Amino acid sequence: MMCQNGCGPDRGGAADEAAARFSALLEDSAEDLYENAPCGYLSTMLDGRIARINATLLGWLGRSREELVGVARFADLLTVGGRIYHETHFAPLLRMQGSISGIALELVAADGSRLPVLVSAMVKTGADGAPLLIRATVFDARDRRAYEQELLRARQQADRERDQVQQLATTLQRTLLPPRLPDVPGMAVAAHYHHASPDQVGGDFYDLFPLAADRWGFFLGDVCGKGADAAAVTSLTRYTLRAAAAYDDDPVAVLTNLNTVLGQEFAGETPRFCTVIYGSLTTTHDGAAVTLAAGGHPPALLVGADGAARFIDTPGGQLVGALTHARFTTATMRLRPGDTLLLYTDGLIEARTGRDTGPGRRYDETALLDHVHALAPISAPALITALVDLLEEFGEGLDDDVALLTLGVPRDEPGTTP
Repeated sequence: MMCQNGCGPDRGGAADEAAARFSALLEDSAEDLYENAPCGYLSTMLDGRIARINATLLGWLGRSREELVGVARFADLLTVGGRIYHETHFAPLLRMQGSISGIALELVAADGSRLPVLVSAMVKTGADGAPLLIRATVFDARDRRAYEQELLRARQQADRERDQVQQLATTLQRTLLPPRLPDVPGMAVAAHYHHASPDQVGGDFYDLFPLAADRWGFFLGDVCGKGADAAAVTSLTRYTLRAAAAYDDDPVAVLTNLNTVLGQEFAGETPRFCTVIYGSLTTTHDGAAVTLAAGGHPPALLVGADGAARFIDTPGGQLVGALTHARFTTATMRLRPGDTLLLYTDGLIEARTGRDTGPGRRYDETALLDHVHALAPISAPALITALVDLLEEFGEGLDDDVALLTLGVPRDEPGTTP
């Protein structure tokens, strides 16, 4: 009966011949695989003398078998630093563990050049467990070293670029804030700015400036967004407020002027808006008279000399720049000796507490009022110090910029002239 699959005598003979060739190939290639492997092979006696080395490693080193086998030790192939490491770390670990892998060393070639390699080695033992020799595999690490150096250069370049970005952001941020607050006769003033990110320019801002001999303007606000666009709006806002305050005593008129400028400047574009609280302050012999106008901003907080603390309500004030005919509201008060007025941005009352154990709880207006009430009465500089400590306690729960501005009337001290 004929074999339907074509497996006659000729077919079987061809298969046997192919199997024989394959077997011979395996036998012939075992030695070739050792000699011409893509990595170096090395066998040494227990004292380190080279007993066997393959052609690949000899080619890397530019040496002959006669120069090394039975004559040189593995440590002789290393740099000076490599020899020290071999004696103090490599060899002791190998004796103790029986194997070691991925050790970075440098071999010295016949021409004096250095070859970075990764060495793995193991101790071969006899049937009785006694060590006989050491087998090592050597991998060429030149490409890896070049990659690591290139990666290091790229990382250093990225670090330099990041430092430049941070320096630029810091420099730009400084131009958007007063370098220092002016001295206001009869008043104590202080401010602080917390940067949420060193790489981005924030949109929070504040300022305090003279309008007349005994009259001062001040403001604090927050531009929507971050980065260069927010910086441009912040700069425009600051200079517009200063200019408007110089021509009009009414805080509402100042904010209305800013609202018009922002609307005109960004007409037809994505609306640019901000929250602002602007105030005028007139010093008197017994403190200061303050008028505030608010546009969508969190209310100012008055910390009284009597130990009380309350928000200065300015309800209904709308965002500045968002509407053509925005409405702004005002509030008036007197600051007497021991009183301190606090202005802040919403980064403070949007922080999260307890972030180390979960999403955290929002630090809201009530929490701020309770915190400040516990500090009252307190001076303007001391209040800033206390709030800076609070910001540090938030840790990762504080992910937005925070601007703080305090204005206070110092207490009358016995024996001093008012």
